[in-house]
Amino acid sequence: MPWIQLTVSAPEQHAPLVGDMLMGNGAMAVTYRDAHDNPIFEPPLGEVLYWKESLVTGLFPAETDMQRVLTNIRKSRYFEHDFQYKTDQLEDKDWEREWMDNFHPIRFGERLWVCPTWRDIPDPDAVNILLDPGMAFGTGTHPTTALCLQWLDGQDLTGKTVVDFGCGSGILAIAALLLGAERAIGIDIDQQALLASRENAERNGVADKLEVYLPSQQPTLAADLVLANVLAGPLQELADVIQGYVGSKGELVMSGILERQIDAVESAYCEHFSFSPAKLHDEWVMLHATRKQ
Repeated sequence: MPWIQLTVSAPEQHAPLVGDMLMGNGAMAVTYRDAHDNPIFEPPLGEVLYWKESLVTGLFPAETDMQRVLTNIRKSRYFEHDFQYKTDQLEDKDWEREWMDNFHPIRFGERLWVCPTWRDIPDPDAVNILLDPGMAFGTGTHPTTALCLQWLDGQDLTGKTVVDFGCGSGILAIAALLLGAERAIGIDIDQQALLASRENAERNGVADKLEVYLPSQQPTLAADLVLANVLAGPLQELADVIQGYVGSKGELVMSGILERQIDAVESAYCEHFSFSPAKLHDEWVMLHATRKQ
């Protein structure tokens, strides 16, 4: 079916209200973006941040009376006069098919591929992770995940125990297992992430080697390798917890870090770890460290 897209410009403090008004007037979905293309890289944990000037977009069925919607928005006391908006007609498309067409198999390093389940596997002899895009859990398309996957591809993981801290989709743990690791432990604060990790492990035939835990349930262990692809803030705040998983001769890989945050993250671990030169992808960084003897 065809759609009408209504985009309203709103100051930061009114953006959530405008989104609620659009939903209350029949919008099937609402999205937020910055009017000036300024990204928010790292909001505080548990907070949703909006931009100083936000563009709030509602998606309406084509038969919607948009004049009625606009009249209702104008009645709000938060818009004393008129407000800036624009409407766009969206052509009728098979949106699910168009979304699926945007995802292709991606190669990391020499032998590792991440492949959506609806695509043909480019190289049956490679190490192939079957993984579909999901709810903000990594699929390898983001530079932070790509950096970790490329690093894993170059390692000998035979027989090793690996911790995936902040496991999300389980992609790093599954990659490690398919590349030869003996055991992987996924830890995440989100129960949905643990469910996604289990399902993806089953799809890739490694469910018997993957354990998943909430932080309150995590076991005591000394891993050969700890992967932590989260953000710089949690990496610093949880340094004692994360480095506590690393065995006496273990390695630590951290990503989700911006280039300007390298010194702050390294300083939280440098007492017990020696760092290799940082790996960069766009403005994102991966740090590799080994425990000091």
